[in-house]
Amino acid sequence: MTPLARRTGGEDGSATATAVIIAAILALLLIPLMIAATSSSQGQDMSACTGQPQPSAAAHSIPATYLALFQQAGLRYGIPWPVLAAIGEVESDFGSNDGPSTAGALGPMQFEPSTWAEYGDGGDVWDPADAIPAAARLLLASGAPGNMPAAIFAYNHSADYVSQVLSLANTYAAGGYTMSSAQQGNCLLAAVRQAPSAVATQIISYAIAQAGKPYIWGGTGPGGFDCSGLIYAAYRSVGITLPRTTFGMWNLSPHVPEHDAEPGDIVFFNMGPGSAPNHPGHAGLVIGDGQMVIANCQTCGPITTAGYAAYPALVGFVRPLADPAITAQLAHS
Repeated sequence: MTPLARRTGGEDGSATATAVIIAAILALLLIPLMIAATSSSQGQDMSACTGQPQPSAAAHSIPATYLALFQQAGLRYGIPWPVLAAIGEVESDFGSNDGPSTAGALGPMQFEPSTWAEYGDGGDVWDPADAIPAAARLLLASGAPGNMPAAIFAYNHSADYVSQVLSLANTYAAGGYTMSSAQQGNCLLAAVRQAPSAVATQIISYAIAQAGKPYIWGGTGPGGFDCSGLIYAAYRSVGITLPRTTFGMWNLSPHVPEHDAEPGDIVFFNMGPGSAPNHPGHAGLVIGDGQMVIANCQTCGPITTAGYAAYPALVGFVRPLADPAITAQLAHS
């Protein structure tokens, strides 16, 4: 594994010359990469949630939650997601070996502490939902997407590293990968693309990344969540503090009709202790087209995605991101 850091010191003109040579040699590789990355983000809807994964002989496998986060960061920062994914594989094999490295680099995108302090934006270096956007910010500050080879060279000062990342990124852009938990991953990628804003995207991406964790009564993470705890933590990831309980969340405004529900909204059900038609006790986070992320119950399995139409006693929907008190928190965060 190549330690990830923005090296400071010990560099001379040869490094600059190497970067220029790499840029000239590899520039043509970026054309198919950019085209494929752009086209792959179009035209997918939530019907992917029920589609069957297609068999593939590709050698590279990307975890579904990571792929969703790579896609989200790519859309948000204008950087081809295959580049971010290639860095994630080269540096830590998508969190399988996330350090600390011999250089002190940490987390799935392998940041040295000084570099994390500059680009981490107050997040958790071990959390891919924080580390992947930080990697995108580092690349953006170093010349991406216009000069991708130079940006990758700034990420890790090695000509071989630049060549390896770009080659792998072009493999991804050409479809040369499989996706672990492919059916769920397709659903999650579609959800990220439907999010109405960058804030909503980050909220649902956080919730998506918790899939598979257990239901824990009163839990707000990171090891497990109850239904409102998952939503509370997802909003907290963008600096928003919601009421802690489902009952409190129901009192937010505005309430929206089902046909207008969008990613980031909360869907409520008349289920659980103390629940009533005007006092719903169970909730999920809408991710689009009738789908939600939900922490169901202690005996119902782990946090997962599901269609809310199949649940009994649907009560209604709330859009916290249109509540004046919530938007005021964003303005001061």
